[in-house]
Formats: sequence, C-alpha cells, structure tokens
Amino acid sequence: MTTHIFQSLRRPAIATALLASVAAFTAPAFAEDKAAILLPGSINDQSWNALGYAILMSLEPHGFVTAYSENVADADEAEALREYASQGYNIVMGHSGRFVSAMEQVGPDFPDVQFIAVSGNEGMPPNVMSIDWNNAQFGCQLGMLAAKMSKTHKVAGVYGLQGVPNITAQAGGFRICAEKEGAEVTILYVKDMEDAAEAKEAALSLIAQGADFITGKLNAGETGLMQAAKEKNVYASGRGFDHTKIAPDLVLTNIIEDWPGMFGSTADQVKDGKLFGDFVQYGYDTAPVTGATLMYDEGKAYNPIVPEEVVKELDDLAAKFASGELKIEPTEEDARSGS
Repeated sequence: MTTHIFQSLRRPAIATALLASVAAFTAPAFAEDKAAILLPGSINDQSWNALGYAILMSLEPHGFVTAYSENVADADEAEALREYASQGYNIVMGHSGRFVSAMEQVGPDFPDVQFIAVSGNEGMPPNVMSIDWNNAQFGCQLGMLAAKMSKTHKVAGVYGLQGVPNITAQAGGFRICAEKEGAEVTILYVKDMEDAAEAKEAALSLIAQGADFITGKLNAGETGLMQAAKEKNVYASGRGFDHTKIAPDLVLTNIIEDWPGMFGSTADQVKDGKLFGDFVQYGYDTAPVTGATLMYDEGKAYNPIVPEEVVKELDDLAAKFASGELKIEPTEEDARSGS
C-alpha cells in the first residue's frame, strides 16, 4: 500500500497533511516495515522524480509499506523527514543529494531510522547515507568505446549540473579513458537537463567541430543527443532502450541504471537491523549488484557493429574495476567544459 502525502508541503500545513495521511499507521515504531521518499518535484515528470517514485515502488516486493511526498521545498525538508520518522518509517529517503543536510540535522533524533539520499555522495554515522552507482567506472567504459569507434578521433559529451559529484565522475571518467585511447575530448554543459532542444543544439555544435561520438548524462534532454546523432549519422550512447530505438544503427550502448537492485539490497539489510552512515557506491567491484550495466537492447550489451575485439577490451576494463586493479577518481578539471 502506498500513501500519497499531498503536494507543495509548506509550513504549517505540512504537519497537518502528513499526520492526516499517516493516521492509519499508529502501531508502535517498526511494527511493520515502512519506507517513504521526499521528492523535489512531481512523480509525473517522466524523468527524475518519476525515477524516485519507481525506486520507492521497488521496495514493496521487499515487504515495505510505502508513502511519498511531492514538491517538497528546501525549507520543509527537515520537518518532512521528522514527520515520517516519528510515524515509524524505518527508511526515509530524499531524492537527491540536496536532502543530506536536512538528514544530518534530523538523523541524531531518530537513531533507529535509516535516512538515504538518492544519488548523493556523503553520509553521517550511524544512520545517514547516500547511494549511487559508480559513474566514473561506466563513464570510463564509454570513453574507451568512443575512442575505439571514432573515425575522426574526436568525441564529445553533453552534461548538465556542472560540478555535481556524479556528473564530475561520469564526464571526467569519459574524458580520462577516451584520451588514454588517443581521442580528443570536448565537453559541454547545458542549463536544463530536461531540454531536448538545447541538448540537440549542443550536440550539433560538437558534431560540427568533428566529433563523431556523442554521449552525456541528461534527463529528458538525452533524447536531443540521440536526435542529433541520427540527423548527422554519428555514434552515440544513451540511457535506455528508448534511446536505442531512436537511432538503432548508431546508438552503441546505454547505461542502464539498477536502482531497484541497489535499494533492494540496502533495504533488506536495514530490515535485518543494519544501519549505514556512509556513501555506498555500487559498481563492478560490488557484484552481484553493480548499480548499472551497459546494454544496447535486451540481452545485448553492445550494438552488433561494435567489433568483438573492442567488446573484449571493454570487458577486460570492467574486470579490472571488479578486481580492484584499476581505480579512477576524476576531478573537476577532468570534467571541465571545453577540450
């Protein structure tokens, strides 16, 4: 069962709305396992907040009763977290790293509640954590793939939210590993992760400069990258099978994120009494839950046009990450705008 805590939570209405919605849950704390998520926007955005809702829903098969609040304003984060925790929710999530500060404020008052920031990059013992997948590892693989497949030896990335840690990790990993393979890398940042037209324009400008492989990490804007690649007949990587469908002859692979796997693993451990107070990052070195995987289509990691020898090199790279032989920590300089 999922409870919807109404939108646009503002003081003092937040307490009334939350208490009314959770009135049915008056049993002692943790008599049943309950998980809630605070969302900065609407679950109907077909993008970031819809993903947050999907993460929440993925916990129901693990035995959690769920609830969510949409359009939570910055000023209301701590109070919303506190309300859920006081009503016996043993997992309370915030859908982005922006919620970490409020969690650090509220966490000490609820030592048995696991607070989790989705796609954050820090935590605080004993019960405030962040979860993300290893953007640097998968960005590195895309960099190698791009360099190996490029004919012009010029490859490019389009990203949003410059300076955000997971963006720095993926864009920087892409640059490091593409340059290692001899490619020239150019990175551009757009203002709006959701604007496909802006993303397409950025990609077209990079293609005009000679780039024949386009990657990126955007939300709805990612579609614009695929459209530019299709229009100009250059290679691309995406974030889902829908992107493969836009340009099936040109999309070489997608980063498919496994949020249900990451959160399911954590939720099961919380049910067993374990609490986390750190940043948990899933990657090739945390198998069987790796946080993400490269997939062109169901059952296919790469477009059939990628040569077998390139696939082997990419698999070998993943194996080095898995064994710990290879580690990369991209810097903001690695992820810089420009060449």
